[in-house]
Amino acid sequence: MVGDQATAEDVVQEAFARAHAGRRRIREPGKALAYVRSSVLNGCRSVLRRRTTALRRAVPYDPPVWSAESAALIGEDRREVLAALRKLPRRQREALTLRYYLDLSDEEIADTMGIGTSGVRSTITRGLAALGRALQEGK
Repeated sequence: MVGDQATAEDVVQEAFARAHAGRRRIREPGKALAYVRSSVLNGCRSVLRRRTTALRRAVPYDPPVWSAESAALIGEDRREVLAALRKLPRRQREALTLRYYLDLSDEEIADTMGIGTSGVRSTITRGLAALGRALQEGK
């Protein structure tokens, strides 16, 4: 969701550290996982917001340079999908990532994103349709 593994690990670690530090304030221990997921999602949003602000002040974005090993391991199809995914609206990108990367159910995604389950289903459906159109245009 944030574009690189190191930043993602930092966001997740910070979410767990905050959850651990505030564990006594969690009223319903059964919802602790949903709280951590929401915290990770909000942390990712903050990272992306800071990057956007920095990019406005910096030179235009250049895609990362792939190392020879990375280019050999990651196929062209995967790069196309990731590029198309980046073009989706934030909410669709988040819903698709939570569903297909973290394999969460509609209810878990709804708790994480703070929306209803029907909103999750419609967001995923629209996101998949937009992703399919973007991939068709690229061919």
